[in-house]
Amino acid sequence: MKGRASGILLHISSLPNQYGIGTFGKEAYEFVDFLRASGQGYWQLLPLVQTGFGNSPYQGFSTFAGNPLFINYEMLEEEGLLNRDDYKNLDYGQERSKVDFEKVTNNNLCVLRKAFSAINTNINQAIFEFGKKHHWLKNYSEFMAIKGKYNNIQWQDWPAPLKFREEQALEEIRVELKEDIEFWKFVQYTFFQQWEKLKQYTNRNGIKIIGDIPIYVSTDSTDTWENCSIFNFHENCTPRSVAGCPPDAFSKTGQLWGNPIYKWDELEKQSFKWWIERIEGCMELYDVIRIDHFRGLESYWDIPFGEETAINGRWIKGPGMKLINAIKTSIENVDIIAEDLGYLTADVLKLLRDSEFPGMKVLQFAFDSREESDYLPHNYERNCIVYTGTHDNDTAIGWMENADEKDVALAIDYMKLNNTEGYHWGYIRAAWSTVAKLAVAPMQDFLGLDTSARMNIPSTIGHNWEWRLTEGQLKEELSTKIYSLTKTYGRLTS
Repeated sequence: MKGRASGILLHISSLPNQYGIGTFGKEAYEFVDFLRASGQGYWQLLPLVQTGFGNSPYQGFSTFAGNPLFINYEMLEEEGLLNRDDYKNLDYGQERSKVDFEKVTNNNLCVLRKAFSAINTNINQAIFEFGKKHHWLKNYSEFMAIKGKYNNIQWQDWPAPLKFREEQALEEIRVELKEDIEFWKFVQYTFFQQWEKLKQYTNRNGIKIIGDIPIYVSTDSTDTWENCSIFNFHENCTPRSVAGCPPDAFSKTGQLWGNPIYKWDELEKQSFKWWIERIEGCMELYDVIRIDHFRGLESYWDIPFGEETAINGRWIKGPGMKLINAIKTSIENVDIIAEDLGYLTADVLKLLRDSEFPGMKVLQFAFDSREESDYLPHNYERNCIVYTGTHDNDTAIGWMENADEKDVALAIDYMKLNNTEGYHWGYIRAAWSTVAKLAVAPMQDFLGLDTSARMNIPSTIGHNWEWRLTEGQLKEELSTKIYSLTKTYGRLTS
């Protein structure tokens, strides 16, 4: 990451179209064109994983597998695998500005099975070659087929022979569910084929993709099913403890994420092989990797399984530079951003310095009228990434409307915000003008949207991850304005 640059945060699911959720179709290519016209050098995404509980991209069925919902049906029609009637007139939900995950998911499974029924020998051979290059595909496809057989219950509740991966039981299931297993291989092959084309187009236009890797994986995932030894599980494969964050100013009871905790000592004995493979998998998808909850590599909040809140957890030391050095030694030219938000101790700050990864600064965290903040722009060093807000924050306009009056007054005074410019544009100007090597804002902030466009409220379940662009919002005058601002602050990359 050289020079000064800027980018836009917009997940694939938020792209517009008539099929209920954003995909790798023409709207994605049009967004790349919008980024180029706006002078942007980066497109930041949330994890592209196949989502499970709560539709969260931070709770995937596999750390390696892609989300089938992003597969574009029109491209499958061009390949002769679908007819337009197979997908055109289905009910994807009434609101174009929100994802109806239940309807989209149900339709997706039906449509992709129709496409699978039309594959030919050439595609079968291509899937076979894809499987040879992606070691995770075999266990993933078996995992998904078994989940389907048992009505999608979590694998810890499967019959014991399958739960404990007894080879005879697996051999029998491979025969019984052969077609379903092959279907899930086809799904991942298709996902990666479509994504690779979009990524190549993005890179050819001088834009790099920033992708997110959650520090933890889901309890109900193929990752835990095939790698029990590296997680803090009981002998019956249920967690002994789970991840989260301690109580703080934002949450009196902390955040209870529920993800299983790693056995870092066991991972170290294995030279962190699984984590290195994870990073390599991300490098196939992205140009830059943002490690979510980076501070958990120094120390993590360990909560006994069964607790209803995160209050009764404890800090335990993580792998620190041992893991980072293993990654750097094993993988050349890895480009990583450290999401170093949260409770930062001297040890966390030292780990960030030693790693040499750029950390994050979020403008919304800067304006606490009670005390001086490290997130105020005059405190920045160049080796950082500044955000107006992330997917976990309110929009800039939403923050201005809902935050404490004194904090809002401080923000207005510090950033010289006014209604003529627009508060959201003032936020973006403030970020773009900093010394940070990269400045990023969510698409919602460029559009000046309020809280109704918020992507996620942490530690809640309900209407998260649903927001979408609608057709016509990405206007030429908007890209011209973004380009002008980007040029003014020396962030054009070409």
